[in-house]
Amino acid sequence: MYNKYFQLLVFLVGTASASMAQGTVDDYKRAQELRGKISNKVYHVPTQIQWNESGTLAWYEKNTASGKNYVLVDPVAKTKSPLFELKALTDALQAATGKPVDERAISTERMKLVDKNPLELVYDGYTWAWDRTAEKLQKKEEVKNDRRGGYWGQRFDDSKAEPIESPDKSQVAYIKNSNIYVAKKGDPKSERQLTFDGSTGEYYAAHLHWSPDGKKIATSKVRKAEVRILTLLESSPLDQLQPKLQTRDYPKPGDALSQYCPVVYNLEKNSLFQTDKALIDNQFSVSRIDWRDDSRAITFEFNKRGHQQYAVVELDAVVGASKYLINETNKTFIDYSGKRYRFDIQDGKEIIWASERDGWNHLYLYDGQTGAVKKQITKGEWVVRRVVSVDTTAREIVFEASGKNKGQDPYFTHYYRIDFDGKNMKELTNENANHTGYFSPGSAYFVDVFSRIDQAPQAVLRDQSGKVLMPLEQADEQALLATGWKAPEVFTSKARDGKTDIWGIIIRPTNFDPQKKYPVIEYIYAGPHSSFVPKTFIPNPSGMQELAELGFIVVQIDGMGTSNRSKAFQDVCWKNLKDAGFPDRILWMKDAAKKYPSMDLEHVGIYGTSAGGQSSTAAVLFHPEFYKVAVSSCGCHDNRMDKIWWNEQWMGWPIGPEYAASSNIEHASNLEGKLMLIVGELDDNVDPSSTYQLTNALIKANKDHELILVPGMGHSSGGDYGEKKRRDFFVKHLLGTNPPAWNNNAK
Repeated sequence: MYNKYFQLLVFLVGTASASMAQGTVDDYKRAQELRGKISNKVYHVPTQIQWNESGTLAWYEKNTASGKNYVLVDPVAKTKSPLFELKALTDALQAATGKPVDERAISTERMKLVDKNPLELVYDGYTWAWDRTAEKLQKKEEVKNDRRGGYWGQRFDDSKAEPIESPDKSQVAYIKNSNIYVAKKGDPKSERQLTFDGSTGEYYAAHLHWSPDGKKIATSKVRKAEVRILTLLESSPLDQLQPKLQTRDYPKPGDALSQYCPVVYNLEKNSLFQTDKALIDNQFSVSRIDWRDDSRAITFEFNKRGHQQYAVVELDAVVGASKYLINETNKTFIDYSGKRYRFDIQDGKEIIWASERDGWNHLYLYDGQTGAVKKQITKGEWVVRRVVSVDTTAREIVFEASGKNKGQDPYFTHYYRIDFDGKNMKELTNENANHTGYFSPGSAYFVDVFSRIDQAPQAVLRDQSGKVLMPLEQADEQALLATGWKAPEVFTSKARDGKTDIWGIIIRPTNFDPQKKYPVIEYIYAGPHSSFVPKTFIPNPSGMQELAELGFIVVQIDGMGTSNRSKAFQDVCWKNLKDAGFPDRILWMKDAAKKYPSMDLEHVGIYGTSAGGQSSTAAVLFHPEFYKVAVSSCGCHDNRMDKIWWNEQWMGWPIGPEYAASSNIEHASNLEGKLMLIVGELDDNVDPSSTYQLTNALIKANKDHELILVPGMGHSSGGDYGEKKRRDFFVKHLLGTNPPAWNNNAK
């Protein structure tokens, strides 16, 4: 479609006046050409960085002005060399397959370096071994696709499964008539029924777990709840004229959930041990059932409905007692989906655990037998973002964190090493940039790629102390700069509390004139599960530069209620998703406009997708004095309509009045500005009925708006057509200019 769109642009540019204001056909043409113009104009940036299994060699691919190169790094010798010659490999593959080989299909993402040689890769459905020295190719086994496929949220029937072999393969355990059975392998007559209380409504799960000693079996007894079904209408299927119905498993907030009670059957004692149900009442989930290496017990994790309690539970397999090993509680919510971390040491003698109990995400060392906290490992007004590795012999942890380097953007990630007792913390990276580390097995070395949104990437090789062993790459952005591109500007302002820094970026058109006024458009994603303003070097983040070319200043901001700052910063969202950090965002833009008078805050637009779709509509409903135009794609406009896990995580359980208070549908009559809604009819991430119900409420309130329904499309921003409609909508209602008449055919 965009080819025809571009051809029409060329025609219209030839017939339009070059003296028109912003939003002209010239601007459309520049926006349309920008992506191709700046694409692949930054060279020597390592991608697909990997290590061999022994951690002795790293390799990566990089784009150069003459094509793609593959680089091998030897950290001991401190050398770089070609991993292989691309033409030699593609020639060999072409000779072996008898088909032309597309170089773009050759990627280190599907490669494995076996020690130093050979290189294994996947191509054309097979694994191949490439002798890098002799440049010889060997065809190996066919690649089996073992992905189950289907809808991402599909619930599988856990009452049925294949028999599970014991560790010594002498026995099998299985479910029959909703109960647990065992038998000698290959001897059906030896069948023995272990439980007798299972039924179709309360059955033993077929996910059976043998103990390492083969003397016990663990599973769960399940009281099943009915699963809500989402029905979608595919109006325009490709294989038939008539529409089709599609269905998905889709639990929503407030729905009943199946309840799982972990059990252990001790074959030697002929006894069934069951977890104390008082410990796991009203569960959202029970997960990660695992045996201790010595078969003394199982552990599992319990997430209570409402997400204010999350526990590690132990069920003793010898005496049947159950207890909490760790019992995490919080007055608001536990961010189990974004900050959970657990590492068991010496078969559970100790446990490393992540918690926000002191107001920041940090690591704690637990006694794995008594459940007592032995030590808070990390501490301070900064957050642990990810644990890279745990060395149980040296009792050291390598981790990623942000906010510790004062004077830097608090979202920049850096790497550190620390002892289990919280001592000897060592910073491994210190450059004022966002760091991404690719660590060797054992973390003796790592490739460090660091950049900022306004600084091109560098890559170096470091050792375990953070010392730079050798430079690897320095990105070359000269070809990008030659196009007239300019980097986004980083801007900070104070939050509603007058103390906390709010960070964002400002993107201007390449033909920016500081003497002109530019309407401001905010791209919003305010989900509490992360932070979203890009911190690494991206020339056209989320297509915002293209939108700016039409005559706008485009901004993106992380307001309160998002993640990767303090617990209090994120807690703003709790039972209050309509807030979306708007008080902070508005203050940020007002402060930016004081510094840059070219920002026209009388004409502010906003757009977003998914959670951003909810927030962009909320902007014009709850803050119409500031936001005048919104385009919302696939929005969750009422949190009762969306998937259970994401919404109950932040809005809580049981369903209370706060759900209605945050609903765009309930407040549709507040609309004052201009609103366009875009939705894919096959969206199985956010129920499209959420958008339809908002439209219904707007119609009932006699509110003008536009609805774009895209047949056959799932969860997205609307594709090419949606992008065109979004740009036109902003041009018309923020610039006051009629978009080009796209239906006019060029002759």
